[in-house]
Amino acid sequence: QVRLQESGPGLVKPSQTLSLTCTVSGGSITISYYAWSWIRQPPGKGLEWMGVIDYDGSTYYSPSLRSRTSISRDPSKNQFSLQLSSVNPEDTAVYYCNAAVLKPPREYWGPGTQVTVSS
Repeated sequence: QVRLQESGPGLVKPSQTLSLTCTVSGGSITISYYAWSWIRQPPGKGLEWMGVIDYDGSTYYSPSLRSRTSISRDPSKNQFSLQLSSVNPEDTAVYYCNAAVLKPPREYWGPGTQVTVSS
């Protein structure tokens, strides 16, 4: 059973960079064919996929966030991280890390962490 846990500051000031880390247990982030994503949910809105880092280290980002988003990983700590630059109040959301694999289809979620952008 893969388990994920988000961590990072709950309050970020406008124009700063939001940094979150997802710590993974129960499996390596280099397991073949797993994809490790960041997903967020602003208040009163639906889930928004932000980007993914694959088991081989390849990254893909949402077109709307690509210019501000970076996802990286540290296999030695079994962690992957999100950086979102130049944040504004619209980036206030619950941020989730997610693991998914297609064959067989499985998906795991962290509990989520609230991030508020405010001065």
